[in-house]
Amino acid sequence: MSSIKYGITEEGVFISRPNRFIAKVTVNGREETVHVKNTGRCKELLPRGARVILEKAPPADSSKAPRRKTQYDLIAVYKNGMLINMDSQSPNKAAMEFIPQLFENVTYIRPETVFGSSRFDFYIEAGERRIFMEVKGCTLEDNGVCRFPDAPTERGLKHINELVTAAKSGYEAYILFVIQMERAKYFTPNRNTHPQFADALKAASENGVNVLAYTCAVTPDSMVIDKPCKIIL
Repeated sequence: MSSIKYGITEEGVFISRPNRFIAKVTVNGREETVHVKNTGRCKELLPRGARVILEKAPPADSSKAPRRKTQYDLIAVYKNGMLINMDSQSPNKAAMEFIPQLFENVTYIRPETVFGSSRFDFYIEAGERRIFMEVKGCTLEDNGVCRFPDAPTERGLKHINELVTAAKSGYEAYILFVIQMERAKYFTPNRNTHPQFADALKAASENGVNVLAYTCAVTPDSMVIDKPCKIIL
């Protein structure tokens, strides 16, 4: 099974988040300003004192590393003893690895593909099948119940409606919720935060859109899509 891998990782202690792009973290006994790889609210994930995982940036002279102001990226956090990946780029990277396991005879995968007025995360060809897939990362968890979104998302609502159009146009349409932790009782849309999204997702499932949710195996330096999760719409 393929997984996304990080480079050198270190553990730190979260102090504060001055804005959505950076955080103050204690690492190796000193305070560091680190880049947060998730611009969402994530308030429930980052209380003061939370144990976090940081990926150390490559050396400045590395060809892979553009000049940057921070030495670390905040990529994961421990919540009630469970490690939750909160890197907003990881769900799509993990999905790219997972697609050949989800569909048989995959011959073509194209990320970021335009359909109508939307840009879906993936267009897939598998034998005679033509598939559009949208991927959503899920980090919001409460007593084992995982929800999406953690804030109203007009973009997400638009994607769901466009997937319905794609399904009616003869494509297979999927929305994949990547739950960025290893345990979940079930997944459900966050009706309290965005009722229109919850209604649209339920309607989409009744109009040809396949709704999937999978938990992930998460370690300090990796994440891999692992097991299907129960869905309650």
